[in-house]
Amino acid sequence: MNASINDLEIYRESMSLAEVIWDSVGSWPLFAKDTLGKQIVRSADSIAANLAEGYGRYHFKENQKFCYYSRGSLQETQTWIEKAVRRNLIPDEAGRALYREFDLLKKRLNAYIRSIGPVESDTSDR
Repeated sequence: MNASINDLEIYRESMSLAEVIWDSVGSWPLFAKDTLGKQIVRSADSIAANLAEGYGRYHFKENQKFCYYSRGSLQETQTWIEKAVRRNLIPDEAGRALYREFDLLKKRLNAYIRSIGPVESDTSDR
């Protein structure tokens, strides 16, 4: 049986968290959707998209490179979450819980990166 990107728990988690972001942004006022909303949806969607692209690459170094992009998108998403909380688009407690979910995903992503091959000068303990 061929392995599938859907077999990766980290991929499924990133897909689910992106849907949480999508659902949240859907209820925002138009200006917020058009500005911050588009940014946070794109960055959250990019986490899974980069995981998928890296997974489809031939060499582990290419896979790692796309995982690093995914990690950058994850960090960006956390910044947008913080901005959304500060701008009263996401309630404070819900924002903190969501931020923690992405922090947990980041730890799992770092573990996945370490599992796919040798890591050269990785700063994954951020």
